[in-house]
Amino acid sequence: MGARCSKFSGCWWESQFKPTDLESSDLENGSKSNQDTIPGFCEYTFEQLRVATSGFSVDNIVSEHGEKAPNVVYKGKLSNDRFIAVKRFHKAAWPDSRQFLEEAKTVGHLRNERLANLIGCCCEGDERLLVAEFMPNETLAKHLFHWEAQPMKWAMRLRVALYLAEALDYCSGKGRALYHDLNAYRVLFDQDGNPRLSCFGLMKNSRDGKSYSTNLAFTPPEYMRTGRVTAESVVYSFGTLLLDLLSGKHIPPSHALDLIRGKNFLMLMDSCLEGHFSNDDGTELVRLASRCLQYEARERPNPKSLVTALIALQKDTEVPSYELMGISQGTASAAESLTLTPFGEACTRMDLTAIHEILEKVGYKDDEGIANELSFQMWTNQMQETLNSKKHGDTAFRAKEFSTAIECYTVFIDGGTMVSPTVFARRCLSYLMNDMPQEALGDAMQAQVISPEWSTAFYLQAAALFSLGMDTDAQETLKDGTTLEAKKNSKS
Repeated sequence: MGARCSKFSGCWWESQFKPTDLESSDLENGSKSNQDTIPGFCEYTFEQLRVATSGFSVDNIVSEHGEKAPNVVYKGKLSNDRFIAVKRFHKAAWPDSRQFLEEAKTVGHLRNERLANLIGCCCEGDERLLVAEFMPNETLAKHLFHWEAQPMKWAMRLRVALYLAEALDYCSGKGRALYHDLNAYRVLFDQDGNPRLSCFGLMKNSRDGKSYSTNLAFTPPEYMRTGRVTAESVVYSFGTLLLDLLSGKHIPPSHALDLIRGKNFLMLMDSCLEGHFSNDDGTELVRLASRCLQYEARERPNPKSLVTALIALQKDTEVPSYELMGISQGTASAAESLTLTPFGEACTRMDLTAIHEILEKVGYKDDEGIANELSFQMWTNQMQETLNSKKHGDTAFRAKEFSTAIECYTVFIDGGTMVSPTVFARRCLSYLMNDMPQEALGDAMQAQVISPEWSTAFYLQAAALFSLGMDTDAQETLKDGTTLEAKKNSKS
């Protein structure tokens, strides 16, 4: 077990994992640096993944339908600071553990820069989980259907289509031609803004589950007849993705094909693209989509021919994807790279009102076993006066009368008959509210002395350090607080 400490930190432990014999999977189309950063496939313990996801906290859910999804995907962080996506299956999804492991290991052999690669799994008791590389820049669905800053550029849409075709071609060449429920939510963007195909779709959601969970209007015709997915079915789904890229909407293929047959394909195009593409390019992409959507499966192109056709259409190939997407390369700040809880996020934003709400909600629960050591003295007048000062301080804190709160909490602390990390935390925030960050830092550190593994003390230190302009120290302390909270949640 390894450990590390920072100057404001408590210690943290390095988790161990069980490596398998899949350490040397091939990474094709990728640079050597990519090979160095993607670990070999391994089996994780359930406890490791529980800690990594802060006890499978709802705050870490990143899957499309949130916690209502039958199989939920969480963002997590391993003890070596690697970010991961963890898919936790419904308990009855894969009753045969051996079958689940075999499937996961087969997918885990794949390594390609066009995939969000599978790096591990967990199979303990009735728990079944997959672990993949984490992609920090949202899904194609978000960037196409729910964009905020700018619509996706034509050149980027063409690049997405090519990279996905390359991903499917690679998987097909490795004997994994079947991809289940291919849609815009399965396409993720990495730290450089490049689109990647989620490896989760290379396994069904359950041993006997359906290959398509989307609206039946988008499923291949042969799947409607037989209930079976084929390599040609995947190409059909790729055709629906081309329609998404063309239109910026999720249009049923039947409606799109009616427009295409009626020579009204311009009505299909995203109005945001007007003037940004040539009719020839638009016509060619529409033609490619209509070939993918042929009713007869044998008449559809294969992934390799899709790659060839799409390479010829590429634009602005010298411009990095993150520039086309209008996002920062390599994600952003160190704080944003953490898997932050609401408390951590509030400290990063210096949202003192949100911190106040959190401290009010928690109350004195974290003082259990600390603040009551001298409760037998409560009958004395001195103790009663001390407790009254705390009570008045709490009333002022709740009413956001922070100067009064400081005065009352100071009387309680100077009384010396009881110790309470929560009182120091509350006075710390009151100092911050009164623009007294040095005093606030002192109180937050005193709270840590009383309760060395209390994440709140670290979060408040971070807030005080941010206020003092000591951002590097603040980031380190924020990281320690996040780690301690994850450790606590994993035990709860």
